[in-house]
Amino acid sequence: MHDRHSLFTTRLNAVAAVCVLCAAGGSRLSAAEQKLDGSVIQTLGEWRIEFQPADSTLACVHAASGAEIIGTLSFTAEIDGQRQPWSIGRGRDSAPRRLSLIDAAGDVQGYLTFSGSGTSLNVTVAHRSAQSYKGELAFRATARLGNRSFACRTRPPIGSRVVQMASGPADSGLNDSLFDVDTDTALRLTGRTLAIRSPAGQVGPRHFELVMSASPQAADGATLAFELLRDYYRSRYVPFYRPIDRKRCPSPPTGWMSWNVYFDKAGEEDNLAEARVGARYLKPFGLEIWHIESWQDNSDRLPVSKFHNLTLRPDPRKFPHGMKWLADRIRELGFRPGIWTVPFGTGDRAFYDTHKNWFLHHPDGQPMHNWCGYYVLDPSLPAVRQHMEDTHRIMSQEWGYEYFKIDGMSGRGPSYSAHFYERPEVRAAFRESCEGPFRLCVEALRRGLGPDRIWLACQGHYTGPEVGQADAARLGADIVSPNEPPHWANYLHQAQTTLNQLFVHNIVWYNDPDTLLVGEAAPLNTARIAATAVGLPGQVMFAGDKLADLPAERMRLLQQCLPVCDVRPLDLFPLFELHPIWALKISRPFGTWDVVSLFNWKDESAELRVRFDELGLPADRHHLVYDFWGQSFLGSFRESLSMPLAGRSNALLAVHPDTGRPQFLSSDRHITQGGVEVEQVAWDEVRSTLSGRVRLVEHVPARLTCLVPRGYEFASAKAGDEVELRAERQPDRTLVVTLEAATPSTATWEIACTHLQP
Repeated sequence: MHDRHSLFTTRLNAVAAVCVLCAAGGSRLSAAEQKLDGSVIQTLGEWRIEFQPADSTLACVHAASGAEIIGTLSFTAEIDGQRQPWSIGRGRDSAPRRLSLIDAAGDVQGYLTFSGSGTSLNVTVAHRSAQSYKGELAFRATARLGNRSFACRTRPPIGSRVVQMASGPADSGLNDSLFDVDTDTALRLTGRTLAIRSPAGQVGPRHFELVMSASPQAADGATLAFELLRDYYRSRYVPFYRPIDRKRCPSPPTGWMSWNVYFDKAGEEDNLAEARVGARYLKPFGLEIWHIESWQDNSDRLPVSKFHNLTLRPDPRKFPHGMKWLADRIRELGFRPGIWTVPFGTGDRAFYDTHKNWFLHHPDGQPMHNWCGYYVLDPSLPAVRQHMEDTHRIMSQEWGYEYFKIDGMSGRGPSYSAHFYERPEVRAAFRESCEGPFRLCVEALRRGLGPDRIWLACQGHYTGPEVGQADAARLGADIVSPNEPPHWANYLHQAQTTLNQLFVHNIVWYNDPDTLLVGEAAPLNTARIAATAVGLPGQVMFAGDKLADLPAERMRLLQQCLPVCDVRPLDLFPLFELHPIWALKISRPFGTWDVVSLFNWKDESAELRVRFDELGLPADRHHLVYDFWGQSFLGSFRESLSMPLAGRSNALLAVHPDTGRPQFLSSDRHITQGGVEVEQVAWDEVRSTLSGRVRLVEHVPARLTCLVPRGYEFASAKAGDEVELRAERQPDRTLVVTLEAATPSTATWEIACTHLQP
């Protein structure tokens, strides 16, 4: 397949300029060219098509985007219950723009026609005259779009209960498109059946394997369609689209912040006391940032609008040693210091009086106000934007803060800056003519932070100019109301906002669904739902409980979400319903598996059934299912799985293809059950051994569960030097291997089995 791809690419590159000319000049269909070697070439819209009758190879090239689809066509007819392979050749009836379906006797019995315009290309299979035989046109091809392309779904399905995500080059039977992150281009594919297989381990242009079909008797499945969707995000959702830049922030930020349990009362002593606990229990698992909230003068209680946000003067009662001192202490504990800012307004009357011409006023001279301050800055003034830049440069370069949560940005209402600055009465109060005032502020803030600082846009939005400047965005409302514990409605909202904006996560920035709260104010089942909703999609993960008060079981939930797994969406559209099934598809060099969460969002118990084809998995194969929360093997299933769930609870399942021999099932170290901590798993058929490598946290046992199915018996287990190993056989034929080391390390392990003769 790849050799044919290379040959056709070489040939088509010589004539690709024709595609560019066609794209510039319209979508008129050219007359088909017949070459001396028998190939047929035609240009349709922006596509150039070449067909080789000798081996039925079809090449479709869209030169302007770099998209190529090259493969082999075949047709199988079914007449009187008998399947007959037919050949595909040039048209014989003075209709050069179509191909012929030729039966074994050499007669033309049908046609392949090409249609479309612009970026669309359709290949339709049709009967000749009034014939009505059954048959299938198959197209086995490779497709190329760009260097950072991945398979995905761009058509929102009707009535779907499943949201799908991926880590690594994982595939789903639900995918219908390729998307290239760098060019913001999607290639949408249509057929009666469609399967896309991603390449593994490729560097450079990625070649995806396609298997598509069409049938002449299918009214809605007689066509293979290829459609280029340029500016996929930019034209639909993200007008300032820019691919995520991982150089500054290679993975979603993780940390701790005080506000959701301390609210505005936490000072330097509270923060450092919590940081010492975090350094012991969370830093070894990957927690990176210690973030300071409500540090400004006059910030001991809400509203934020009264805080002295613009002076850089900390509250002397809470932060007597100053903010630079605190940043240094945080760094000594092994964390990166973070800080919260509101740069658009203030409650400081003295600052207002000194800089009155910097602020917005009503026609009667009274100062305008919003969530950001009793006094709101005029963004049209260069001096105001320079102040934003200068203050953030001081916090970044002089104080040493490395992570910035900048609040009061887009939001969802007129009290936040982007909305506020758009209002006609506010624009009328600008002192200078100004196009894009919020964009200019965003650009000034990035200049102040510098190119190496991480920026979380709190209440930022993908529709605004924060994209390309900020590294992450806070979604939705706070997980708690001021001075209250979290309620069930808050957890529901956290999950809803996650799904609504998941399609931009890890594409333009990292999503932050707000703090992960797992404390005893919520039932354990609710805390597990929160850990799944935040952690399974690989989002920003900030803890916010009083860490010293957490029972070991609750602390373990935070640890099992660290470090964040590298996850991208597979559904590239917003979701407005709270789906009950979330499926993370994981692909690693040593294997593929799914982590599936079944949610019962209701108050009462329910039985939840899911079909494997809903998950994009083959329904005709057996799958092994392991329950993470229950730490139990549920068995082998085909077609579907059904589970009883208590109200307001979820199941977190690992789903593996059943190989019929000893295999790895799950790890209790992380909610992805192997996605971040397992580095290798291998089965040696000759030696009947299952082996692997796993990353260990010092003095923290890792529990690996493997299946030893019927036909095999466990013989022995061993691990590398300096690693303690315990192996326990379970009645359900699973083997639990517990590994522990005194230092952070990567442990090797091996399970020897005896293969019983039938």
